[in-house]
Amino acid sequence: MSDRTALIRNFLTDTAWQDWMRTPLAGDASARRYHRLSSHGQSAILMDAPPENGEDTVPFVEIATLLRKAGFAAPDVLLHDAKNGLLLLSDLGTTDYAQWLRQTPTDEGTLYQSATTVLLKLEELTPPPHLTHLTPPVGAQMIEIVGTHYTHTPVTDLCSEVKKSLEEFAPEPTVLALRDYHAENLIWRAEKTGIAQVGLLDFQDAFVAPPGYDLASLLRDARRDVSPSVVEEMITYFGAHTKATTPFRTSLACLGVQRNLRILGVFARLVSTLNKPRYAAFMPRVWAHITADLQDPALATLRQAVMDQVPEPTATRLAGRAT
Repeated sequence: MSDRTALIRNFLTDTAWQDWMRTPLAGDASARRYHRLSSHGQSAILMDAPPENGEDTVPFVEIATLLRKAGFAAPDVLLHDAKNGLLLLSDLGTTDYAQWLRQTPTDEGTLYQSATTVLLKLEELTPPPHLTHLTPPVGAQMIEIVGTHYTHTPVTDLCSEVKKSLEEFAPEPTVLALRDYHAENLIWRAEKTGIAQVGLLDFQDAFVAPPGYDLASLLRDARRDVSPSVVEEMITYFGAHTKATTPFRTSLACLGVQRNLRILGVFARLVSTLNKPRYAAFMPRVWAHITADLQDPALATLRQAVMDQVPEPTATRLAGRAT
Protein backbone atom coordinates (compact mmCIF):
# COMPACT_ATOMS: atom_id res chain seq x y z
CA MET A 1 0.00 0.00 0.00
CA SER A 2 1.45 3.38 -1.01
CA ASP A 3 1.70 6.25 1.42
CA ARG A 4 -0.99 8.18 -0.47
CA THR A 5 -3.31 5.16 -0.45
CA ALA A 6 -2.91 4.86 3.31
CA LEU A 7 -3.51 8.58 3.79
CA ILE A 8 -6.69 8.42 1.73
CA ARG A 9 -7.92 5.40 3.63
CA ASN A 10 -7.35 7.18 6.94
CA PHE A 11 -8.96 10.34 5.56
CA LEU A 12 -12.18 8.46 4.79
CA THR A 13 -12.20 6.16 7.82
CA ASP A 14 -15.25 6.55 10.03
CA THR A 15 -17.00 8.78 7.50
CA ALA A 16 -20.10 8.12 5.41
CA TRP A 17 -17.84 7.70 2.36
CA GLN A 18 -15.34 5.11 3.61
CA ASP A 19 -16.83 2.15 1.75
CA TRP A 20 -17.96 3.92 -1.41
CA MET A 21 -16.67 2.58 -4.73
CA ARG A 22 -13.76 4.59 -6.06
CA THR A 23 -13.25 5.28 -9.79
CA PRO A 24 -10.23 7.20 -11.14
CA LEU A 25 -11.00 10.28 -13.22
CA ALA A 26 -8.89 11.84 -15.93
CA GLY A 27 -6.32 14.18 -14.43
CA ASP A 28 -5.07 17.57 -15.59
CA ALA A 29 -1.64 19.03 -16.22
CA SER A 30 -0.86 19.20 -12.50
CA ALA A 31 0.21 16.58 -9.96
CA ARG A 32 -3.35 16.34 -8.65
CA ARG A 33 -5.35 13.14 -9.04
CA TYR A 34 -9.10 12.71 -8.83
CA HIS A 35 -11.50 9.87 -7.98
CA ARG A 36 -15.27 9.67 -8.05
CA LEU A 37 -16.68 7.96 -4.98
CA SER A 38 -20.11 6.43 -5.52
CA SER A 39 -22.74 4.44 -3.65
CA HIS A 40 -26.44 3.83 -4.31
CA GLY A 41 -26.82 6.67 -6.78
CA GLN A 42 -24.83 9.18 -4.71
CA SER A 43 -21.35 10.43 -5.54
CA ALA A 44 -18.55 12.70 -4.37
CA ILE A 45 -15.16 13.73 -5.76
CA LEU A 46 -11.87 13.02 -4.02
CA MET A 47 -9.00 15.37 -4.84
CA ASP A 48 -5.55 13.98 -4.06
CA ALA A 49 -3.08 16.88 -4.17
CA PRO A 50 0.29 15.83 -2.69
CA PRO A 51 1.96 18.74 -0.88
CA GLU A 52 5.37 17.25 -1.61
CA ASN A 53 4.65 17.94 -5.28
CA GLY A 54 3.96 21.59 -4.64
CA GLU A 55 0.16 21.26 -4.37
CA ASP A 56 -1.87 23.28 -1.87
CA THR A 57 -5.59 22.68 -1.28
CA VAL A 58 -6.19 25.80 0.79
CA PRO A 59 -6.59 28.23 -2.17
CA PHE A 60 -9.15 25.89 -3.75
CA VAL A 61 -11.22 25.83 -0.56
CA GLU A 62 -11.04 29.61 -0.22
CA ILE A 63 -12.21 30.28 -3.78
CA ALA A 64 -14.85 27.54 -3.66
CA THR A 65 -16.31 29.08 -0.50
CA LEU A 66 -16.34 32.55 -2.06
CA LEU A 67 -18.02 31.28 -5.22
CA ARG A 68 -20.68 29.25 -3.43
CA LYS A 69 -21.60 32.12 -1.14
CA ALA A 70 -22.15 34.25 -4.25
CA GLY A 71 -24.44 31.68 -5.85
CA PHE A 72 -22.02 30.08 -8.32
CA ALA A 73 -21.94 26.32 -8.87
CA ALA A 74 -18.65 25.48 -7.21
CA PRO A 75 -18.15 22.24 -5.27
CA ASP A 76 -19.08 22.10 -1.62
CA VAL A 77 -16.20 21.03 0.62
CA LEU A 78 -17.27 17.88 2.48
CA LEU A 79 -13.94 16.94 4.08
CA HIS A 80 -10.56 18.66 4.07
CA ASP A 81 -7.10 17.58 5.23
CA ALA A 82 -4.91 20.52 4.26
CA LYS A 83 -1.75 19.01 5.76
CA ASN A 84 -1.92 15.93 3.56
CA GLY A 85 -3.51 17.57 0.53
CA LEU A 86 -6.82 15.72 0.52
CA LEU A 87 -10.25 17.11 -0.31
CA LEU A 88 -13.66 15.50 -0.62
CA LEU A 89 -16.01 17.59 -2.72
CA SER A 90 -19.62 17.48 -3.81
CA ASP A 91 -20.02 16.12 -7.33
CA LEU A 92 -21.25 18.81 -9.73
CA GLY A 93 -21.99 16.34 -12.51
CA THR A 94 -20.45 13.84 -14.87
CA THR A 95 -20.46 15.71 -18.19
CA ASP A 96 -18.11 18.59 -18.95
CA TYR A 97 -18.60 21.01 -21.84
CA ALA A 98 -16.25 19.11 -24.14
CA GLN A 99 -18.04 15.81 -23.56
CA TRP A 100 -21.49 17.33 -23.99
CA LEU A 101 -20.56 19.11 -27.21
CA ARG A 102 -19.05 15.98 -28.74
CA GLN A 103 -22.53 14.45 -28.43
CA THR A 104 -24.62 17.57 -29.08
CA PRO A 105 -22.54 20.09 -31.08
CA THR A 106 -25.63 22.19 -31.90
CA ASP A 107 -25.74 23.25 -28.23
CA GLU A 108 -22.43 25.12 -28.48
CA GLY A 109 -23.98 28.59 -28.58
CA THR A 110 -26.17 27.84 -25.55
CA LEU A 111 -23.31 26.49 -23.45
CA TYR A 112 -20.91 29.29 -24.29
CA GLN A 113 -23.57 31.93 -23.67
CA SER A 114 -24.07 30.49 -20.18
CA ALA A 115 -20.33 30.35 -19.52
CA THR A 116 -19.90 33.95 -20.67
CA THR A 117 -22.77 35.08 -18.45
CA VAL A 118 -20.96 33.49 -15.50
CA LEU A 119 -17.89 35.59 -16.32
CA LEU A 120 -19.95 38.77 -16.34
CA LYS A 121 -21.40 37.83 -12.95
CA LEU A 122 -17.89 37.18 -11.63
CA GLU A 123 -17.07 40.83 -12.35
CA GLU A 124 -19.46 41.72 -9.53
CA LEU A 125 -17.41 39.84 -6.91
CA THR A 126 -14.78 41.48 -4.73
CA PRO A 127 -11.64 39.33 -5.11
CA PRO A 128 -9.69 38.34 -1.99
CA PRO A 129 -7.06 41.06 -1.52
CA HIS A 130 -4.11 38.69 -1.16
CA LEU A 131 -4.44 37.10 -4.60
CA THR A 132 -1.78 37.70 -7.24
CA HIS A 133 -2.63 40.62 -9.55
CA LEU A 134 -1.95 40.29 -13.26
CA THR A 135 -0.25 43.64 -13.64
CA PRO A 136 1.76 44.31 -16.82
CA PRO A 137 5.08 43.39 -15.13
CA VAL A 138 3.59 40.16 -13.75
CA GLY A 139 2.10 39.30 -17.13
CA ALA A 140 5.46 39.81 -18.79
CA GLN A 141 7.26 37.70 -16.20
CA MET A 142 4.76 34.88 -16.70
CA ILE A 143 5.85 34.32 -20.30
CA GLU A 144 9.51 33.78 -19.47
CA ILE A 145 8.69 30.06 -19.46
CA VAL A 146 8.36 30.15 -23.25
CA GLY A 147 12.06 30.98 -23.43
CA THR A 148 13.08 28.47 -20.78
CA HIS A 149 11.26 25.47 -22.19
CA TYR A 150 10.24 26.25 -25.78
CA THR A 151 12.66 28.55 -27.59
CA HIS A 152 15.60 27.80 -25.25
CA THR A 153 16.75 31.36 -25.82
CA PRO A 154 16.41 34.60 -23.85
CA VAL A 155 13.06 36.29 -24.49
CA THR A 156 13.84 39.58 -22.78
CA ASP A 157 12.70 41.69 -25.72
CA LEU A 158 9.47 39.70 -26.04
CA CYS A 159 8.73 40.14 -22.33
CA SER A 160 9.30 43.88 -22.74
CA GLU A 161 6.82 44.07 -25.62
CA VAL A 162 4.23 42.05 -23.72
CA LYS A 163 4.58 44.43 -20.80
CA LYS A 164 4.17 47.48 -23.06
CA SER A 165 1.09 46.01 -24.72
CA LEU A 166 -0.53 45.16 -21.39
CA GLU A 167 0.24 48.66 -20.11
CA GLU A 168 -1.59 50.13 -23.09
CA PHE A 169 -4.48 47.74 -23.59
CA ALA A 170 -5.03 45.74 -20.37
CA PRO A 171 -3.42 47.75 -17.58
CA GLU A 172 -5.77 47.25 -14.63
CA PRO A 173 -6.36 43.89 -12.91
CA THR A 174 -9.78 44.38 -11.31
CA VAL A 175 -11.78 41.14 -11.56
CA LEU A 176 -11.52 37.62 -10.19
CA ALA A 177 -10.21 35.30 -12.91
CA LEU A 178 -10.54 31.56 -12.35
CA ARG A 179 -7.66 31.22 -14.82
CA ASP A 180 -8.25 27.78 -16.37
CA TYR A 181 -11.74 28.52 -17.61
CA HIS A 182 -12.23 26.17 -20.55
CA ALA A 183 -14.45 23.36 -21.81
CA GLU A 184 -12.87 20.54 -19.80
CA ASN A 185 -13.19 22.50 -16.54
CA LEU A 186 -16.85 23.45 -16.96
CA ILE A 187 -19.63 21.00 -16.09
CA TRP A 188 -22.86 21.38 -18.05
CA ARG A 189 -25.87 20.96 -15.75
CA ALA A 190 -28.79 21.13 -18.16
CA GLU A 191 -31.35 20.51 -15.44
CA LYS A 192 -30.36 23.70 -13.59
CA THR A 193 -31.11 27.34 -14.45
CA GLY A 194 -29.09 30.56 -14.59
CA ILE A 195 -25.47 30.52 -13.49
CA ALA A 196 -26.10 27.24 -11.64
CA GLN A 197 -26.02 25.51 -15.03
CA VAL A 198 -22.25 25.95 -15.21
CA GLY A 199 -20.29 23.84 -12.75
CA LEU A 200 -16.90 25.39 -11.96
CA LEU A 201 -13.71 23.39 -11.42
CA ASP A 202 -9.94 23.87 -11.23
CA PHE A 203 -9.82 27.40 -9.87
CA GLN A 204 -7.12 26.99 -7.20
CA ASP A 205 -4.80 29.26 -9.20
CA ALA A 206 -7.34 32.10 -9.40
CA PHE A 207 -5.93 35.60 -9.48
CA VAL A 208 -7.04 39.16 -10.17
CA ALA A 209 -6.84 40.07 -13.86
CA PRO A 210 -8.08 42.64 -16.34
CA PRO A 211 -11.65 41.98 -17.53
CA GLY A 212 -11.69 39.40 -20.29
CA TYR A 213 -8.84 37.16 -19.16
CA ASP A 214 -11.13 34.19 -18.55
CA LEU A 215 -13.02 34.92 -21.77
CA ALA A 216 -9.73 34.51 -23.63
CA SER A 217 -9.28 31.20 -21.81
CA LEU A 218 -12.79 30.11 -22.81
CA LEU A 219 -12.69 31.11 -26.48
CA ARG A 220 -9.01 30.42 -27.18
CA ASP A 221 -9.19 26.88 -25.80
CA ALA A 222 -6.04 24.82 -26.23
CA ARG A 223 -8.02 21.58 -26.33
CA ARG A 224 -10.97 22.27 -28.63
CA ASP A 225 -11.90 24.59 -31.47
CA VAL A 226 -14.74 26.97 -30.75
CA SER A 227 -16.87 27.86 -33.78
CA PRO A 228 -15.87 31.28 -35.20
CA SER A 229 -19.50 32.40 -35.10
CA VAL A 230 -19.75 31.54 -31.41
CA VAL A 231 -16.44 33.30 -30.70
CA GLU A 232 -17.74 36.43 -32.39
CA GLU A 233 -21.10 36.29 -30.59
CA MET A 234 -19.46 35.88 -27.18
CA ILE A 235 -16.96 38.70 -27.74
CA THR A 236 -19.80 41.00 -28.77
CA TYR A 237 -21.97 39.94 -25.84
CA PHE A 238 -19.22 40.22 -23.25
CA GLY A 239 -17.91 43.48 -24.71
CA ALA A 240 -21.35 45.07 -24.41
CA HIS A 241 -21.61 44.28 -20.68
CA THR A 242 -18.09 44.16 -19.26
CA LYS A 243 -16.63 46.74 -16.92
CA ALA A 244 -13.53 47.01 -19.11
CA THR A 245 -12.73 50.63 -19.97
CA THR A 246 -10.10 50.10 -22.69
CA PRO A 247 -10.98 49.13 -26.30
CA PHE A 248 -12.23 45.67 -25.46
CA ARG A 249 -11.37 43.66 -28.55
CA THR A 250 -7.76 44.75 -28.48
CA SER A 251 -7.60 44.19 -24.73
CA LEU A 252 -8.97 40.67 -25.20
CA ALA A 253 -6.49 39.94 -27.99
CA CYS A 254 -3.60 41.21 -25.88
CA LEU A 255 -4.64 39.03 -22.94
CA GLY A 256 -5.05 36.06 -25.27
CA VAL A 257 -1.53 36.46 -26.63
CA GLN A 258 -0.04 36.75 -23.14
CA ARG A 259 -1.96 33.72 -21.91
CA ASN A 260 -1.16 31.51 -24.88
CA LEU A 261 2.52 32.39 -24.99
CA ARG A 262 2.68 31.14 -21.43
CA ILE A 263 0.72 28.00 -22.34
CA LEU A 264 3.15 27.29 -25.17
CA GLY A 265 5.96 27.27 -22.63
CA VAL A 266 3.98 25.24 -20.10
CA PHE A 267 3.11 22.57 -22.65
CA ALA A 268 6.71 22.43 -23.86
CA ARG A 269 7.79 21.82 -20.26
CA LEU A 270 5.18 19.07 -19.85
CA VAL A 271 6.44 17.36 -23.00
CA SER A 272 10.16 17.71 -22.51
CA THR A 273 10.67 17.42 -18.77
CA LEU A 274 7.57 15.73 -17.32
CA ASN A 275 7.09 13.00 -19.97
CA LYS A 276 3.60 14.07 -21.02
CA PRO A 277 3.86 13.89 -24.83
CA ARG A 278 0.12 14.28 -25.43
CA TYR A 279 0.46 18.03 -24.82
CA ALA A 280 2.49 18.36 -28.03
CA ALA A 281 -0.72 17.77 -30.00
CA PHE A 282 -2.26 20.91 -28.50
CA MET A 283 0.60 23.25 -29.31
CA PRO A 284 -0.27 23.99 -32.97
CA ARG A 285 -3.74 25.11 -31.84
CA VAL A 286 -2.18 27.34 -29.17
CA TRP A 287 0.05 28.86 -31.86
CA ALA A 288 -2.96 29.42 -34.11
CA HIS A 289 -4.67 31.31 -31.29
CA ILE A 290 -1.58 33.48 -30.82
CA THR A 291 -1.33 34.35 -34.49
CA ALA A 292 -5.07 35.02 -34.77
CA ASP A 293 -5.02 37.50 -31.89
CA LEU A 294 -1.90 39.16 -33.28
CA GLN A 295 -3.87 40.16 -36.39
CA ASP A 296 -5.23 43.11 -34.40
CA PRO A 297 -3.52 46.13 -36.02
CA ALA A 298 -2.96 47.73 -32.62
CA LEU A 299 -0.70 44.81 -31.69
CA ALA A 300 1.62 45.15 -34.69
CA THR A 301 4.73 45.75 -32.60
CA LEU A 302 3.95 42.78 -30.35
CA ARG A 303 3.30 40.65 -33.41
CA GLN A 304 6.73 41.45 -34.79
CA ALA A 305 8.36 40.58 -31.46
CA VAL A 306 6.58 37.21 -31.36
CA MET A 307 7.44 36.39 -34.97
CA ASP A 308 11.08 37.35 -34.38
CA GLN A 309 11.58 35.31 -31.22
CA VAL A 310 9.07 32.42 -31.12
CA PRO A 311 9.17 29.79 -33.88
CA GLU A 312 6.03 28.00 -35.01
CA PRO A 313 5.50 24.56 -33.40
CA THR A 314 5.70 22.62 -36.67
CA ALA A 315 5.39 18.84 -36.75
CA THR A 316 9.15 18.53 -37.33
CA ARG A 317 9.95 20.78 -34.40
CA LEU A 318 7.54 18.96 -32.09
CA ALA A 319 8.82 15.54 -33.16
CA GLY A 320 12.35 16.59 -32.28
CA ARG A 321 11.25 17.97 -28.95
CA ALA A 322 9.40 14.82 -27.95
CA THR A 323 12.39 12.52 -28.49
